[in-house]
Amino acid sequence: MIFKEALRRELSFTTGGVFLVLVTIMVTTLVIRILGYAANGAVNPEDAIVLIALATLGYLAVLLTVSLFVATLIVLVRWYKDSEMIVWFASGLSISNLIRPILQFATPLIIIIALLALFVWPWANRETTLISQRFQQRDDVSMVSAGQFKESARAERVFFIEELDVDKSEVKNIFVADNKNGRLSIAVASTGYIQNSEGGEKSIVLHNGRRYEGQPTQPDFRILEFDDYTTKIRSKETLAPAPRDREKTVTELLNDLNPAALNANRAELLWRIGLPLMALGLVLIAIPLAYVNPRLGNYTAMFYAVLIYLIYSNLLNLTQNFVSQGKFSVFVGIWPIHLLALLIATVLIRNRINPSVKWWRRQLPTSLTKK
Repeated sequence: MIFKEALRRELSFTTGGVFLVLVTIMVTTLVIRILGYAANGAVNPEDAIVLIALATLGYLAVLLTVSLFVATLIVLVRWYKDSEMIVWFASGLSISNLIRPILQFATPLIIIIALLALFVWPWANRETTLISQRFQQRDDVSMVSAGQFKESARAERVFFIEELDVDKSEVKNIFVADNKNGRLSIAVASTGYIQNSEGGEKSIVLHNGRRYEGQPTQPDFRILEFDDYTTKIRSKETLAPAPRDREKTVTELLNDLNPAALNANRAELLWRIGLPLMALGLVLIAIPLAYVNPRLGNYTAMFYAVLIYLIYSNLLNLTQNFVSQGKFSVFVGIWPIHLLALLIATVLIRNRINPSVKWWRRQLPTSLTKK
């Protein structure tokens, strides 16, 4: 019991530490990427923090899977290095006795990984798409603010309003620059107002101003004076885009029988179910993998751990692509990788229990063994 309590305590602290490090790296990467999108005008800078939070929530399942695998490996490697495993073996226990306490610790985390992959992942992706779509579908009048130059969603119009009375829909000192079909048109006026038209369209009406068309060096350049000049503003309602497979809930994936999206839906479901199964397989592999041979060094297990995780993750993604392309059924693709991980863990554990005896030789007939 003392060893098991110590094991659970160390696993808790180590998993938390590894998880915080991975989250920090992930958030730093997302900050750089999303701020780059905001600088290019792809997303609203005011939504940057929300988008970073949603992206982090979406990847929590993957981060928690890696944290559980690495933490199990780190704790057991330290036990081997500090000779605590020698005390464990001297107490009449074997490496197989580590499986139960480690699985007792890992089971709640694996359940959390499953919930994150099945429910939080599609919700975060869906909200990210809605926020981005809302920014792309914004109307021009929503971007008008006093004392600032604002560019339209299609980058074909620039507004500047010095004063804006939202309650009265009145504007003062207006500057509107249009660039359509390669022809520049600039309208300026001292006063104006925002007009609501039928069909939901909005316009800005300018009073007693001037309009400049074309280039000053060209013969078709014109300067016009007007009493009233109306420039239309496209007023768009934010429409919910059709969800992609990564944005669909489990119910939508199961109920969508559209032949065009059927394979993609099944492939997405396979990946979500496969993530907690991968976490279980990695934890079982980490138990025998943590054995430290002083002649090989203390970081050999970490090298193999990175290699195993990359292979496991890529095989899962490859299986998802094969199912999405219809090369084989989801029922065929869901079990081979995880069964292989379980067999590898079983073989490694049996080898650690009897490292000097080939356990498979005991399964052969006596006559074949003598030969």
